[in-house]
Amino acid sequence: MRLRVADLARAAGISAQQVRNYVDMGLLPPVARTAGGYRVFTDAHAEALATAREVAAGHGWPTARIVMRAVHDGDLEAALAELDASHARLDRERGELAAVHEALETVLAGGPVAPGPARQALRIGEVARAVGVRPPVLRLWEARGLLRPDREPSTGYRRYTRSEVRAAHVVALLRRGHYPLDAIHTVLEELRTTDNPEHLRGELALRGKDLHLRSLHRLKASAALHAYVRHLGHSG
Repeated sequence: MRLRVADLARAAGISAQQVRNYVDMGLLPPVARTAGGYRVFTDAHAEALATAREVAAGHGWPTARIVMRAVHDGDLEAALAELDASHARLDRERGELAAVHEALETVLAGGPVAPGPARQALRIGEVARAVGVRPPVLRLWEARGLLRPDREPSTGYRRYTRSEVRAAHVVALLRRGHYPLDAIHTVLEELRTTDNPEHLRGELALRGKDLHLRSLHRLKASAALHAYVRHLGHSG
């Protein structure tokens, strides 16, 4: 059945220009034209559009563009390789989240975030080695208000108390989990003012729920894409 670009756009809730852009990007299969130069869309394009949007919901538009172009080029191996890479990225995020949970509990088990005695203060190089970052990173975190080292009166060198070393560990852990600096600032303020890690645990739990939802979206995308490639005759 022939369809107008407006029909596809209306069904998907997007503009006609977006449909044309999808064709140009390879998200939809090639479109025939009438003698007058008008594009001729069919049910196949409607199915491709629905599939592309499902893949984008699960994997993001950059991955969707690569996958759909490969499918329309008949290169199923390239499409599957891109999907595998996307799933691997999500799996790495799950691993990082689990590591953050475990390491965070280890850090918090060291005691409350409270000022330590002056004799336990460390210099920036010592803290950098303990945390696993370079000194300029600690200076950046300080500039963003995440760390509050003291200064030696005679030399001006930074000195990190036990509480600030522990805060640096928390920042490093959350940065490895891809948390933005603003969110980490909120968590540290709560730890400093209430000595309560529950907000931090709550943030990590929310990220776990987000990963779960993204996995479900990927599952839907896989089902839609499998049906589409079977329709095209690319799978056995």
